[in-house]
Amino acid sequence: MRPLAARSEAVWHALASLKLTLVCLALLMVLVVACTLAQVRLGTFAAVNADVRTFLVWGQVPGTAVTIPIFPGGGLVGLLLMLNLVAAQAKRLELSWRKSGLWAVHAGLILLFAGEFVTSGFQVENRLSIEEGQMVDFVESPRQMELVLTDVTGPAQDEVYGIPESLLASSTRVDVKGTPVSLQVKELRDAPEMSDRSVYVEPTVDGRSYGTWPVSSALGAPRSFTHQGRTWTLSVRPRREYLPYSLTLKKFRHEEYPGTDIPKSFSSLVQLRNAARGEERDVLISMNQPLRYEGKAFYQASFGKNDSLSVLQVVENPGWLLHYISCFLV
Repeated sequence: MRPLAARSEAVWHALASLKLTLVCLALLMVLVVACTLAQVRLGTFAAVNADVRTFLVWGQVPGTAVTIPIFPGGGLVGLLLMLNLVAAQAKRLELSWRKSGLWAVHAGLILLFAGEFVTSGFQVENRLSIEEGQMVDFVESPRQMELVLTDVTGPAQDEVYGIPESLLASSTRVDVKGTPVSLQVKELRDAPEMSDRSVYVEPTVDGRSYGTWPVSSALGAPRSFTHQGRTWTLSVRPRREYLPYSLTLKKFRHEEYPGTDIPKSFSSLVQLRNAARGEERDVLISMNQPLRYEGKAFYQASFGKNDSLSVLQVVENPGWLLHYISCFLV
C-alpha cells in the first residue's frame, strides 16, 4: 500500500503544482496564436474546432493522407488547468474567512472552464434572417444543410419534407416518410461554404427511377419530376428548425458614426407571437440587448438589403449562466 500511497501523493502534488499552471498557460497562449493564424485558412469556426475545442491538435504527414497528434488541444489543456486549480485550492488554501477572496477567484476560474466545456459540447448556433413586414417561424443553420423534397402539386400550399445532411452522409438510401419517394444517395460533396454544398441523388417511386441529378444550393432552380400526376421538386437549403412561435420584423434601425459608413448601432423591433401561450408583444433587439426566450438567445448580428433585412444570431447554450457567475466571482 505504501508505494500506491506514494504514487497517489506524487500525482496529487503534480496536479497542484504551480509549474503545471505556468505550463498550461503557456500552452494556451500558443494555441491562441495558432488558432488566430489558422482562421485565415480555415475560417473562425473550423479553426476553433481544430485547435481549441479538441483534446489533441492533429497534423497531416506531408505527402500522405495520414494524420497524427502534434500538440495538446485546448480541451486537454483546459481540463488540466481546471484540475490544477481544484487541486491547488484543496491543497494550499486554508478554509477561512480571510482567504475567502482567493477561494472566490479560484471558484470563478473553475466555473469559467466548466462553462466552456458545456458550451463546446452543447451550444447550438443558428441564424434568423427576416425582412421588414415578414413573419418567420424558423431558424437556419449556418453550417449544415438539408435536402428538401417538396410536393408542389396542390394549388393552396406545398408539402415540404426535409432530409438532414447527417442522414444523407450515413445512408445510401433514404425513404422519405409520408411520401412514396425513395432517394438513392450517390455522392455528398461537402464544402466550407454553404453555397458550395451539393448532393447527387437518384429519386425512385414504385421502383421507377427518374435519373441521377446533382442538387446544389448554388443552383438557381430546384430539380423536378412528375409521377402519376404529382409534381415533386428537389433542392438544397440550410437546415431549418421550426419554432412554436414567430417573429415579425416591424422596424429595423441602423445608425452610423457621423461622416463615416462605420456602423454605430443597429436594432430590430420585432413582434413576438406565441399562439399556444396567447402571447403577443413587441421586443427591441439591439447589439447589446438580446431577446432570451424559451432557451434561445436572439442577438442582433448583421443586416442587408438597404437596411430592410435584419440578421439575428440564435444561440442555444445551456451553460450560458456559468460564464456570468464566474465573471461575478472573479
